[in-house]
Amino acid sequence: MEVNLYDFDKTIYDGDSSLDFFKYAIKCNKKLLLYVPKILANYFLFVIRIKNKKEVKECFFSFLKKIDDVELFVERFWLIHKKKIKKFYLVKSHDKDVVISASPEFLLEPICKNLKVMDLIGSEVNKKNGKFFSENCKGLEKLKRFKEKYPDAIVNEVYTDSLSDKPIIEIGKKAFLVKKNNIERLK
Repeated sequence: MEVNLYDFDKTIYDGDSSLDFFKYAIKCNKKLLLYVPKILANYFLFVIRIKNKKEVKECFFSFLKKIDDVELFVERFWLIHKKKIKKFYLVKSHDKDVVISASPEFLLEPICKNLKVMDLIGSEVNKKNGKFFSENCKGLEKLKRFKEKYPDAIVNEVYTDSLSDKPIIEIGKKAFLVKKNNIERLK
């Protein structure tokens, strides 16, 4: 099987979908602003290396506890934010694409389905409380999760916005770095 791997945030989506989702949630429910001090405090603890990325992201997504119907909320989010999918991605066929992202699967599932992406591998997050079921899908974890699901796949192209995706860049025949609307070939 031959596939193409795409990071999501800042690669095919212009921005950070998790952050945009939180901003959208605040617009819909101003009480969620009460989570901001806790999120900022946890981010500071990450910066000074007291908390790890997974702990900080669980704190960040804890606002999900205050959303009654997360599926409906996510669908509404994508009705507004689909326009942030980059044009280079919209003009392609996606039947061999695997989106592999640190963003939660529950958040990306509707847009990936809408774009007819072959598969999605993301962080497995409980949409009711923000707790992670697995490790944050970033760096080596992306490669591990991909290899578990597709052990014999041939990766034709890899698209990412960050060299932190080096583990998946290395398995692609070709690799591209996406910065805003510029695409630079890495190999």
